[in-house]
Amino acid sequence: MMKHSKQREAILQNLRSRYDHPNADMIFASIREEIPNISLGTVYRNLALLAETGEILKIGPAGDGKERYDGHTHPHSHFFCEDCGKIEDISEFFDANHLENKLHIKIHEANITLKGLCQACLQTKTN
Repeated sequence: MMKHSKQREAILQNLRSRYDHPNADMIFASIREEIPNISLGTVYRNLALLAETGEILKIGPAGDGKERYDGHTHPHSHFFCEDCGKIEDISEFFDANHLENKLHIKIHEANITLKGLCQACLQTKTN
């Protein structure tokens, strides 16, 4: 069992409140508004611990070469835009309940990654 930590709880709540799949630097910048004296090292250590315990997902690296994090741990897929680096959740593609019922299994984790061009980048390329 993990010891309670104000910093860890703030990082977890920050991740669960967003859908942009931030990297550690983005989380650090956001958390500093709430906890001004937090260090980047503390953010990295807590992200590693939260990912190890399954409370968050570590995904990537993204197009920028950095690991990204997701506070939403339900089984879902991710789409990586190879042009702008945007990461989107895709729930429709992966129906855990359907697979569990059909195969008589219990899914705890799923890692399906789709790569290509997002709608905005695709429109830019075709114009």
